[in-house]
Amino acid sequence: TECEKEPGSLLWIFVMVGNIVRGMGETPIMPLGISYLEDFAKAENSPFYLACLHTATVIGPFLGLLLASFCAELFVDIGSVGADEITITATDARWVGAWWLGILICALLNLLVAIPFWFLPKSLVKEGETNGPEQTSEKSATPLQENDKNETKQTMTSISENFIPFLKALFHNPVYMLFICITVLQFSAFDGMISFMPKYLEQQFGKSASDAIFLIGVYNLPVLCVGYFSGGLFMKKFKINVYQAASIAFWVSLLEYLLYFAAYWTVCDTSPVAGLTVSYQ
Repeated sequence: TECEKEPGSLLWIFVMVGNIVRGMGETPIMPLGISYLEDFAKAENSPFYLACLHTATVIGPFLGLLLASFCAELFVDIGSVGADEITITATDARWVGAWWLGILICALLNLLVAIPFWFLPKSLVKEGETNGPEQTSEKSATPLQENDKNETKQTMTSISENFIPFLKALFHNPVYMLFICITVLQFSAFDGMISFMPKYLEQQFGKSASDAIFLIGVYNLPVLCVGYFSGGLFMKKFKINVYQAASIAFWVSLLEYLLYFAAYWTVCDTSPVAGLTVSYQ
C-alpha cells in the first residue's frame, strides 16, 4: 500500500499568535523604560542605569538558554510517554526536545513579572531634588492637565503631517544613523550566532542540542553583561557625551569585527558525512 501524506497541523498558528501578543506586551518596556529613566535620573547617572537595564536584557536570554538546554534534554512527549519507552538519546538526529515546556514556563513568569508594573507611579522626584512626592505632584498637576488637554486637541492629521518631517530630521542626524548602523551589525552577528552556532557545535563536535545551547549561553552572554555594565560605569566616571559615546561604539565595533574576521583562519577538519564527503561504501 502506498503511504498517504496526512495534512499538516495548524497548531503553529497558536504559537505565532502567542509570539505576536508577547511582542506587543514586551515592546513598550524598552522605549518607555528608557524614557522613564531619562526623565527622573541625573544626566551623569542615566548611562549607568541604562547599562543596568541592558544588562538585565542579556541576563534574560542567558537564563532562557539554560532553560532551553534543560528542556531539550526532555523528550517532546514527556508526561505521556514513559522513559523506558524512548529508544533514542538526545544526540540522535530524530530526537525532539520538550520545546513547548519552556514557552509555558516563560509565559507564567512574564505574567508574574508584569504585575509590579501596575504599581509604578506616574511621576517620581527627579534624582537630586529635595521636593517631596506630594509637593512634586501638586506642582506637576496643572502642567499634566494642560498636556492632557493639548493631547486631546491633536488629531491624526496633525500627527501624520509632523511624522514625515520628524523622520527626515532623524535620517539627517549623524549620531542617530551611526547608532542604527551599529545596532544592525550587532544584531546581525548575534542572530547569526544564535541560528547557526548550535547546529555547528552539534555537527562538528558531536554535541547534543542541549549541550550546544548551554555552551552558547555560558560562553557568550555573561561576557555581554560585563561589557554593558563596565560601559555604563565608564560613561558615568568620565562623563562621556553623545558624540564621544558614538565614536567609542564605532571603534569598538570595528575591533569586534576584526576579531571575528580572524575566525576565518580557524579551520577544523570536516566531519565525515556519508554521501557528501565520503562514499556510502
